[in-house]
Amino acid sequence: MLSIAAVLGIATIYVRYKQVQALNPEENLIIKLNKAGLVLGILSCLGLSLVANFQKSTLFIVHVCGAVLAFSMGSFYMFVQTILSYQMQPKIHSKQVFWVRLLLVIWCGVSALTMMTCSSILYSSDFGPDVVQKLHWNREDKGYVLHLVTTAAEWSMSFSFFGFFLTYIRDFQKITLRVEANLHGLTLYDTVPCPVTNERSPLLSRDFQ
Repeated sequence: MLSIAAVLGIATIYVRYKQVQALNPEENLIIKLNKAGLVLGILSCLGLSLVANFQKSTLFIVHVCGAVLAFSMGSFYMFVQTILSYQMQPKIHSKQVFWVRLLLVIWCGVSALTMMTCSSILYSSDFGPDVVQKLHWNREDKGYVLHLVTTAAEWSMSFSFFGFFLTYIRDFQKITLRVEANLHGLTLYDTVPCPVTNERSPLLSRDFQ
């Protein structure tokens, strides 16, 4: 499921990148931020894929590295996109969109700070040798409360990511992407250029406005 989410995330991030690129083809700052957002978003999805494919109980280091990559790059992606929203309002979209995204970034930041603080205390304190890879917790276990808060903060960050992607819904109703195939010949052998028109297939259903 997480692997599918990672693929869908990359698709969403790419569509957002192409949309911002089309809306602001000449503004230097926005172009740089847009490219940075694309890289950060892809890295975050890569981390999510690592979390999905390397379980905590088998390859703990890879799992943790994937989680750090997903959460950190995802947070930076949200931050960059919020700056882009600020730069693009009110000319491209309303101020409300910027404020909603800013609130989601703040939510994400508070969750991240809570998660890092509690997990640092949990893993650096003397709560037993198996606390790092422990899967099942009971109320009487040492560090149970810290584990509970850390887990809740992780889920809170995940929901902030999901909420941020939902803010793209109305934006994506205003764009259509097309795949274009350019044929160099009638066959796959070495031939002269083919006078065939390009083939285009729509990826999304609404016309760009």
